[in-house]
Amino acid sequence: MRTDRIFARLDREPEPPKIEIPRMSRHRVVLFGATMAFYLAIVVAVLCSSWLVELDWKVMLYRPYEQWPQLHAFLDYFVVLGQRGPTAVMVMAWLGWRSWRQHTLRPLLTLGAALLLLNMTVGSVKLGLGRLGPHYATQIGSAELFAGGDIFPSGHTANAVVTWGILAYLATTPRARRWLSVISAMVALGVGATTVYLGTHWVSDVLLGWAAGLLILLALPWFEPLIARAEAFVFAVREKVRERRRPRASAPAPVPAPTVPAMVPQRGHDEDEAPVREPVGVASGRGPGRPLPARPYQPARSERPPVVPPGTRRPPHTERAPRTAPARPLGG
Repeated sequence: MRTDRIFARLDREPEPPKIEIPRMSRHRVVLFGATMAFYLAIVVAVLCSSWLVELDWKVMLYRPYEQWPQLHAFLDYFVVLGQRGPTAVMVMAWLGWRSWRQHTLRPLLTLGAALLLLNMTVGSVKLGLGRLGPHYATQIGSAELFAGGDIFPSGHTANAVVTWGILAYLATTPRARRWLSVISAMVALGVGATTVYLGTHWVSDVLLGWAAGLLILLALPWFEPLIARAEAFVFAVREKVRERRRPRASAPAPVPAPTVPAMVPQRGHDEDEAPVREPVGVASGRGPGRPLPARPYQPARSERPPVVPPGTRRPPHTERAPRTAPARPLGG
């Protein structure tokens, strides 16, 4: 297995790639309208205690977790793929690497916008309807609405649709978008069915959770201009911070004016001629045309008398008799 291709994919791209941002096409608008109609139909069916509520009770009384107990241990872990905390951390890590590699904040900002819409829409409906879950139901056949619960729609199911579906929404190639769409749909369907198996949600809760998550994914193109403005604002703030932290360049030191060397006359070989003195310019510190003071005359080395060192070095004369002290007369 060649690992150079894998590590090449991990490197940062030299330039930001041209990513095609999804637009709100006519096909997407039709899907959004159909999903919204399905969403409202489920809410009305639960409010009217129709056949959908009867189906909820039949599945609840069937107790799937007792029918297939061997699946309970595995599905307890599988349902974590619908919890908002763990899934948001995993997907955020992947999209953070995508943002760093592609020089853009769009993946992270899109995920943040989708999760914000999810909390606002699903949370408001949960608190508004206040439906109790199957384990807390008090009357058989009742819709259990406005009882202080927070179970309708299913948050696990809606979160699975949005969190894993955002990967398909942000895919850069059609092939990757198709594969990620299939994988995210299977995960979302599995999480919703698992909540029904564990008895934590009604069937209508899961249906409404699927519709709520799909509505958010279909509506994301309407928020793309806002995401682009937020990205531009973040980059502008980053540049301002960099400018403040960047050390200011000091003013260049003044360049000193070049000094002109003084013109010193050259002494010729003929010492009999008088030395020629030329005036020094302004750079020498004297006025123009002002000669230098004359130096005292010094004879040439050939004209100087020889210097005799102290003490005599003349050889003794042979023809001269050496001086001796006179002999004293001997006294008698």
